[in-house]
Amino acid sequence: MTSSQTNGSRAYLFSIVLVAIIGGLLFGYDTAVVSGAEQALDRFFRTATDFTYSSWLHGFTASSALIGCVIGGAISGVLASRLGRKRSLIVAAILFFVSAVGSWWPESGVLPYGEASMPLLVMFNLYRIIGGVGVGLASALCPMYIAEISPARIRGTLVSCNQFAIIFGMLVVYFVNYLIRNNLGETAEAIQTAMVSIGWRRMFLSEAFPAGAFLLLILLVPETPRFLALRGNDAKAFAVLERINGSAEARTILEEIKSTVHERRERLFSYGVTVIVVGVLLSFFQQAIGINVVLYYAPRIFANMGATGDASMLQTVVMGVVNILFTIVAIFTVDRVGRKPLLMIGSTGMMIGMAALAALSFTDTIGIAALVFIILYTASFMMSWGPICWVLISEIFPNTIRSQAVAVAVAAQWISNFLVSATFPSLSAWSVGGTYCIYALMSLLSALFVWRWVPETKGKTLEQMSALWRRS
Repeated sequence: MTSSQTNGSRAYLFSIVLVAIIGGLLFGYDTAVVSGAEQALDRFFRTATDFTYSSWLHGFTASSALIGCVIGGAISGVLASRLGRKRSLIVAAILFFVSAVGSWWPESGVLPYGEASMPLLVMFNLYRIIGGVGVGLASALCPMYIAEISPARIRGTLVSCNQFAIIFGMLVVYFVNYLIRNNLGETAEAIQTAMVSIGWRRMFLSEAFPAGAFLLLILLVPETPRFLALRGNDAKAFAVLERINGSAEARTILEEIKSTVHERRERLFSYGVTVIVVGVLLSFFQQAIGINVVLYYAPRIFANMGATGDASMLQTVVMGVVNILFTIVAIFTVDRVGRKPLLMIGSTGMMIGMAALAALSFTDTIGIAALVFIILYTASFMMSWGPICWVLISEIFPNTIRSQAVAVAVAAQWISNFLVSATFPSLSAWSVGGTYCIYALMSLLSALFVWRWVPETKGKTLEQMSALWRRS
């Protein structure tokens, strides 16, 4: 018997997880790629002669992928059950690739190239929605795949890597967008002209490269042992478990998997309405505080605060680095400090950051202060509401209603994301400072909500959570 059969192969496990988290990277890449392109898209579609490209239409265009995210999240459970986790991830990879190429060339050989029109706008949004379906699938399937392939003792750490990959994907696309823009011309005027004609196209096309790599690599990883056992393929399930955990532990794990294959299920409201409302409000507040407005519209926000050209794009890259660092802070503190304290600290920091940005906007004060307070805001989110909301959603629901309740909470999150992102251009046209005040108020309300309604789940078993909601 070889050493890998006795003890398992940690290198094999890590290589599988590394492939899976590329899906998380694409999640972040696809949702943030529009940040560098949206201003050029705005100028491009305003040249159309067959319709008027309004602020509302631009808000919809910048966030249309979120419609697909809702769809992808809603169908992820069905696909994972029928096709399996691996094949569903293959579907997500194909959707990412099609969206990248289609967003680069929405004319698709049918419409006149480079002529803004309503049909072209429809086609562009269709391709973005296709990518959004991929994001919705990846948001549910990547953590599921990693959790089902990982040994229990390190499962939390490995699943947390997916959240890190999402933020890293955003940082990568901020940097890629900066490089694309910086290589379009020598002068600001030349760069702006090139951005309207080809710059935004290249930004969307850049996603095709990681999407293609993900598609090829996901073909090489195994299906999860849990799904194989569900389908009665015990021999294949054992082979995967043995290579990861070793023979003795693989037998034990397989028996545990087989004993929970037919887990008892209850109706969604078996534990009352409160637990569902808490899960939905966690998702709602994660978006209502305005984080994705900052992520999607970062260059525009920095431009409104006085940065120009390359400076606004570079500041966006700086913000991405901060996001990475403070996501790591959350990973290493969530099991020490607890969920509620970190959420409330994060809400306070976000409220201060947004309130300060509002004050700067109202007084027409520009400069480094704007960058400092945006960094305070995003850092506060990344060490709290960013990763911990997902942790709570996975912990807070009792076992017997988890799959149903998580689906409801995730759908609420993507819907809230779409509504907040789509309304930002119109709200900012009304009042930039007033818009930031709304997000500051939501940050305050999120802290009060956590303090009053969210239970602390640190150190509690899932069975204890069931008992908690039974008592309430």
